[in-house]
Order: sequence, then C-alpha cells, then structure tokens
Amino acid sequence: MRCTPRRLGRCATWLLAILGVALAGCVTPQFTYVADSSANAYFKVPYHWHKISDSSLADQLKSSGFSAAAGLWDAGYDANGMPSARHVLSASATKPFALAFVAPLGRAASNAMSYNLLRDFILPVTAAQRRVAASRGFPLIKFQLLSDSVITPGSGVHGIREVFSYTYPDGNTDTFDQVALTNSNSTMVYLLLVHCLATCYSKNTSQIDTVMTSFTVRSP
Repeated sequence: MRCTPRRLGRCATWLLAILGVALAGCVTPQFTYVADSSANAYFKVPYHWHKISDSSLADQLKSSGFSAAAGLWDAGYDANGMPSARHVLSASATKPFALAFVAPLGRAASNAMSYNLLRDFILPVTAAQRRVAASRGFPLIKFQLLSDSVITPGSGVHGIREVFSYTYPDGNTDTFDQVALTNSNSTMVYLLLVHCLATCYSKNTSQIDTVMTSFTVRSP
C-alpha cells in the first residue's frame, strides 16, 4: 500500500502493528519449560539457567552415590555463568542449581514408603537418619530445618516440601529446597531439589519458590 498524505494514519497503524510483531519475536523467554512425558514430571526454570548435559549429570550422580541407571529421568539446571555438574550437591554453588530425579521403587522401598523416607531421600533430614548418618561419618553439620509441609497435588500424588540447611566442612552453609513425591501406590518417586549457598538462597528465594511450585507430576 502506498502511503499518500490521506493514508498516513492508516499507514502508521500498519507500521506499529508490524513493529509490535517484530519486537515480540525478539523478546527473550522468561522460563525454560522442562518436561519428560515418560516420567510424567514437569517444571520450569528461569530462561538464563543452563542445562547440564545428561552424561555429565549422570557421572556426577554416580560419583555421589546415586545409580543414574535406576532413574527414568534426571535433569540438572545451573544458574551459574560457568555451569557445572559438580554443583549438583557441592558447597560451592554460589547460584541456584536444580536437580530433578524420577525413579521407580523396588518392592521393599515401596512397602516402606513414608513421608519420612521422602524427607531423607537425598540427605538425612529426620532426627533418626541424622543420627545414623553421623555415626557413619557424615561430614555435614549444624542441620537446621527451616520449613516442612505435607503436600497433596492431586491424582493420588502426595509427598513433602522441606527447606533445610547444612554447614559443610569448609564452613559454607548451604540451603536446600526439596519437593519429594510418590504416586498413589508408592511405586515411583519424583524429586525436585534446588540448592545454593545460604546467602544465595536468601537473595533468590522468590525465584526458587517459582521453580519449586511449578513442579507437576501426573501419576501414571
């Protein structure tokens, strides 16, 4: 369309519309949506958080005592500008690190499933498990439970959300925010853990809460 003086108003409207579409296409997304349909688990992280390669995460989990092969799905995201799988449970996480883990439970674990088992799934949180861990030389000290609640997202899925802190041997205190869920017949466990140094957690509480509350599980 030719923009004659009589058509300037119409031309301006078209130009503004085209500019709006162009600018919308350039806006950086706010979140990365992380999903695995086979695991029936979904969550979101801020767009600037970096995905950790599956192989690096698997190697780090194995070295930390987890059997990655037993999981249906593992995913790691690091907010650090220099992302590393080593931050998954380390005391050097100066930015939030998110670990998602979905795994089937064997018959014994399924029969023993409880809210306390979910609380202690990654690190010892209950008093009984902390005593056992200490007797075996567990190096983290000065445990503090900051919050603990039972959650029931629906469709038989239920579990806990807890926030707690530990101090590492080097003196750094780390804050952990964990959601651990199981399905109606306790055959699966679904976990999302976000952690970083206590000072980092304090600065990023709202952002971390957005990640944690986005965790969605659809019971198979």
